[in-house]
Amino acid sequence: MLKELLEYVAKSLVTCPDKVSVEEEIEGTSIVLRLSVDSDDMGKVIGKQGRTAKAIRTLIKAVATRENVKVMVEIV
Repeated sequence: MLKELLEYVAKSLVTCPDKVSVEEEIEGTSIVLRLSVDSDDMGKVIGKQGRTAKAIRTLIKAVATRENVKVMVEIV
């Protein structure tokens, strides 16, 4: 569910939604979500001073907290 949410949010921000991909990796008791987008869309996902990236991470962590899961979002 977290993977799909992150993918949905990222696709709604970028110009090339077909190049958005999210990899999910389980490390111990936490989940690592790696978001990759087209290089031209990287600025849109990160935002000014990282505000958009921080908002995305906050949203995903809020949903994960409700499910008692630890999650990290990496933008690569």
